[in-house]
Order: sequence, then structure tokens, then C-alpha cells
Amino acid sequence: MSGFSNETIFWLAAFIVLIIAELATMQLVSIWFAAGALVAALIAAVPMPLYIQIAVFAGVSALLLIFTRPILKKLFSKPPVPTNAEMDVGKKALVIESIDNLKMTGRVRLNEVDWMAVSSEGQPIPAGETVVVDKIEGAKLYVSTQKEE
Repeated sequence: MSGFSNETIFWLAAFIVLIIAELATMQLVSIWFAAGALVAALIAAVPMPLYIQIAVFAGVSALLLIFTRPILKKLFSKPPVPTNAEMDVGKKALVIESIDNLKMTGRVRLNEVDWMAVSSEGQPIPAGETVVVDKIEGAKLYVSTQKEE
């Protein structure tokens, strides 16, 4: 390695450190700087002045980050998986205890599970009604009466 300049060795070391950092985090950030360091190492081997090496490093890193990161993020990102609670929104439930927000009463049965319930509309809902789950907050369902279609 005696044929390499100090700048070339620096850029190759930076390349290795940045690759290790990317492998440790897998956030698609330091990989672009690693590529910039590799190109800067090639420029340093020519040899070129340090300011040109730094400019090449910054330019290559920035261009790769700006133009390729969004594409790769889209390719490698997985769509969010809905939680069990999110999958229950929009489902029908049976009111098993009259829902009255003022009295703070109300229970519904959804998928064979009893839940505390609140009327999303603020209106009382009698037992025996079928309701639709609007949202879930903690262990409480916000429900509304079914609209006749």
C-alpha cells in the first residue's frame, strides 16, 4: 500500500467506515457518502488537489442522495400493516348495553368480544341495534348507527 497517497488511504478508510455504518443502520443514508468517498479515492489516486477531492465527494454524495434515495426508498419500503384494531374499523357490532354518552354507559359485541362503546353521533343507541365501528381508542369503540341504504 506504499503506492497510495495519504488522501487515497483516507478516502478508502472513509468508504469502509461508511459501508459499515450503512450495514449497521440500513437507513439508506451513509451508502451515498460511501459512494462519494470511493469516487474521491479514485480522484485522489490520479492525484488531484484536496479541494477537488472534497468537491467530488460532496457532489457525488449529494447527487446520489437526491436522485436515487427516493426511488430506492419506494422500492424497499413495505406498506404499513394494519393492526387488529384498525382492521375492525368499518365492521358491524351489536349493542348489548344501551349506549348513552351522558350516562357513560354502553357496550357492544364485536367478533365475540365485548367492548366499551361511545356514540360517535352523541345520540343514545338502544340495546339490540346494529352499529358500525367508526374508530377505536384504547379499549373503547366509537360507533354510529347504520344508515339505511
